Amino acid sequence: MKYSFVAALAAAVFALGAAPSGADVVDDARLRGANAETSDWLTHGHSYDNQRFSTLDQINRSNVARLVPKWIYQTGVSATFQATPLVADGVMYLTTPYNHVVALDAATGTRLWRYRHKMTVEKLCCGPANRGAAMGYGKVFTASGDGRLIALDRETGAVVWDVVVAKPDTRPTETVDQLAEDDEFRNAQVSGSSGLGANMAPLVFDGLVIVGVTGAGYGLHVDNRSDSSELEAVIGIEGKFGRRGYLAAFDAETGEEVWRWYTTAAEGWEGEWRTTTPDGEPLYRDIAAEKGAFPTYADAWVEGGGSTWTTPALDPELGLLYLGTGNPSPQMDDVSRPGDNLYTVSLVALDVRTGEIRWHFQQVPHDLWGYDVGSPPVLFDHSANGRIVPAVGQAGKTGWFYVHDRVTGALLYKSEPFVPHDNMFARPTAEGVRVAPGAGGGASWSPVAYDAGTGLAYVAAMHMPTDYTVRVRPAQGGQPALRYSVLQVADVPRWGTLSAIDTRADGRIEWQVRTDSILIGGVLATAGGLVFMGEGEGYLNAYDSATGARRWRFQCGAGVNAPPITYSVAGVQYVVVAAGGHHLFGFPQGDALIAFALLP
Repeated sequence: MKYSFVAALAAAVFALGAAPSGADVVDDARLRGANAETSDWLTHGHSYDNQRFSTLDQINRSNVARLVPKWIYQTGVSATFQATPLVADGVMYLTTPYNHVVALDAATGTRLWRYRHKMTVEKLCCGPANRGAAMGYGKVFTASGDGRLIALDRETGAVVWDVVVAKPDTRPTETVDQLAEDDEFRNAQVSGSSGLGANMAPLVFDGLVIVGVTGAGYGLHVDNRSDSSELEAVIGIEGKFGRRGYLAAFDAETGEEVWRWYTTAAEGWEGEWRTTTPDGEPLYRDIAAEKGAFPTYADAWVEGGGSTWTTPALDPELGLLYLGTGNPSPQMDDVSRPGDNLYTVSLVALDVRTGEIRWHFQQVPHDLWGYDVGSPPVLFDHSANGRIVPAVGQAGKTGWFYVHDRVTGALLYKSEPFVPHDNMFARPTAEGVRVAPGAGGGASWSPVAYDAGTGLAYVAAMHMPTDYTVRVRPAQGGQPALRYSVLQVADVPRWGTLSAIDTRADGRIEWQVRTDSILIGGVLATAGGLVFMGEGEGYLNAYDSATGARRWRFQCGAGVNAPPITYSVAGVQYVVVAAGGHHLFGFPQGDALIAFALLP
């Protein structure tokens, strides 16, 4: 189905409705009780636990074949589209690529207001994607690729305040000029490098707006092909090109910063010099050599990386935030950052009111492979040894679903692998080594869904092996030799997996569906016995949550690389998803938000 056909279909089924006359209050009590808001979708993860599960069941496994588009909104911005819309009281709030925000009538798609974002910098570190907004206290909050946090009036879209989260700077970044003269990427097009921005959907709690920064250890993203349809390589260069990542909280009324927690430790950056991951996987490190180099690079934490890619989960009773951190800088190349590089590639618990760290679990110490903790953590209760343990789960790029005691951080178990493993912690070599999962995944930033009734966690992931090489630019022209590492997607079959992981059986995979293309976007589960998941080739699919059997699919005309949501207005249940593709993975781009409902 071509994109123009989708637009025509939208016009045919579009029905105008009256815009809501005013916004009801979204306060702390309502945000805490978001799980009980069956009609709305108030936070990025549906509620503070990030379960992305809806009790709506009007659309169910018996009638989902009758699901059709009801309205389509075209943003006018055709670019990588990852946003989760929010819905409250019949109004939808959507962020677009390049950080525009619109309010729509959730029943018809009619635009109520639009905020047009004006960038303060010309070059973005990490692309135009934005993952969504937050709401509360009469405002809509959005973080931008040029490093700003903006509060908009929820009823009008007028700017209430606009503050800087990450200041633009002119410090050095990775460039192709730093590569060897005979390197095939010496004249390649650069699509991204280290430099701070923000694309996380913020989190609102107790008068605070919490958001983090990206691009802290991004690496050099290059493409040598004329069509530039897909990222070709990521290059990590020895030296001080990164930034220091952080998560910060701002006063919701004034925008004033309240606290900031840095993802790299000024004291203890070197960690325990671990030879294995905390769960026992060997890392093949030369600890003696690292310790010998450490005095020279003891301050590597200053540019140490550790982006915060996705919205944390929150336990209001414990007062703890749970977030994942990204890879250290330089990405992949480790000569100039000996040690464990705390707290990169970690699941971290912070005091939500002060930002103080309570515990951490570093999934991959001294990461060389880009195994960021990217997928948002999810909170649930776990039964262990005859007692209920409050747990936090996280779907790793390593290909395991980790489950922890969320009070102490103790690892309760990790699941069966949901993607193939091959040389996953092998060091890059001059000849090259093939690694899986590799930098793309397992589970990248895609949110999981969790059904408390069955204990199943639904994880979207990718099998995309990558080839790693180490290269050296020789000393010349008064410049010293320079080492750098290159990863490229391997020229082998790749695919996606959607897995139902039984958290009540210590992570056994109950069922798994394999898709033709890698899965990057996110999952929605509903009480109608359905799991919704999009594909980069344009399909939105509905699967039976008990068996994995596909019950419905629709071709959206552009890559569905965003998480679906569901809500209801006037007794009608809708499923809505952004169809705008993803440039880094070569999926077709577009600008559509499509809402589905049942035929009468």
